[in-house]
Amino acid sequence: MISPVFILYFLILLLIGVPVLFSLGLSPVIALFQDDKILFINMLYQRLYSGLDSFLLLALPFFMLAGEFMVNGGITTRIITFSQTMVRHMKGGLGHVVILAATLFGALTGSSVAATSAIGNMLIPEMERYKYNRTYSAALTAAATVLGTIIPPSGIMLIYAFVMNTSVAAMFMGGVIPGIIFCIGLMIVNHFQMKKYPEVEQFERATREERKAGFKMAILPLLTPVIILGGIYGGIFTPTEAAAVAVLYALILSLFVMKNLKIKDIFPMFFRVAVSASAILIIVAAASGFASAVSLSGVANKITQFLYSITDNKYILFFIVNIFLFIVGMFLDAGPAILIFAPILAPIMTNVGIDPVHFGVVMVSNLSIGLATPPMGLVLFVASGVSGVPLQKISKAIIPFLCVEFFIIFLMSFFPALVIGLPQLLGLM
Repeated sequence: MISPVFILYFLILLLIGVPVLFSLGLSPVIALFQDDKILFINMLYQRLYSGLDSFLLLALPFFMLAGEFMVNGGITTRIITFSQTMVRHMKGGLGHVVILAATLFGALTGSSVAATSAIGNMLIPEMERYKYNRTYSAALTAAATVLGTIIPPSGIMLIYAFVMNTSVAAMFMGGVIPGIIFCIGLMIVNHFQMKKYPEVEQFERATREERKAGFKMAILPLLTPVIILGGIYGGIFTPTEAAAVAVLYALILSLFVMKNLKIKDIFPMFFRVAVSASAILIIVAAASGFASAVSLSGVANKITQFLYSITDNKYILFFIVNIFLFIVGMFLDAGPAILIFAPILAPIMTNVGIDPVHFGVVMVSNLSIGLATPPMGLVLFVASGVSGVPLQKISKAIIPFLCVEFFIIFLMSFFPALVIGLPQLLGLM
């Protein structure tokens, strides 16, 4: 057995500013040296390798590369133009454009940070020109772009599916309905928030010709998730093969259809994706070793006993776990948080009757919202950098949007059909 004290070491290392990778790797090693169980270190090294020895994980860099091609291939302008023709005439029209564009952008790139940068750079100045408060615009952009990791295909869902050995197709399909609900919920909040800003200028409804032109511009990029999900669901290719197909499709669109990408631009993108994917996969490896230490220490059993001592009602347990995940999301990125806590929490929820796919989608959604919560929300920092608005002001203005997103988390938790209804209908579960 490994002493559970390594959990304390992990938290201390995080608090003093040690990167997550080194905190995950060092904390069990320190505990093993302290307990004079050096032989177990060989087991941790083996887990580092086996944690990456997965064909499924190859999909992660492929999806990232497809998103890179899309972002640099000019899809942002097309998606925003299409969104404007659909919702600009509504009350708070440009706010609705941000939300719809973020939802569609997430389906194409799977990156909240890229969505915040791309959409924020284009629409925050535009919103200010039409009398929107700049702080409000930045907060809305941050709240909307967290959908990038909830709308499928999602790299975070892929990581959960890998860790818990669940169906990637079911996870992706399970995120469709919640993603739409998040989009509608944010639009409702934006609509009522406009009462605070009566000076905001409204747009006229787009003509049929404008909508047709906007749809024609956006249709080919929007086919990307259809090809990915349709191919996986139809049994044409595996998730990893689907990701490779997405790369090829995005490359053809960017080079030969939209013609915004040059051959010379491709190799720097490969380099950026290689660095980003390597950083994520190294954390996956370290988290695999950490998870082994958790298993050998008996921490998971102690947490299970503690939660069962409070209640065995699955809905109350789900409520408690959601609160815990929301707090975790404030301090830890979604990927590392899933790698650390999914092996502990998912079996507990499964034992009380919660489907692992249901819990997975809720967990991913909850931790994704953490990207827009202070003090460590990465999307908040990007929105602040893009808009020039101090982080403190954005953090205050984003509260109504976070409230509705957290409310939707509870809806998803207590009404499982919102998550697993579609996968079950399609025979994926």
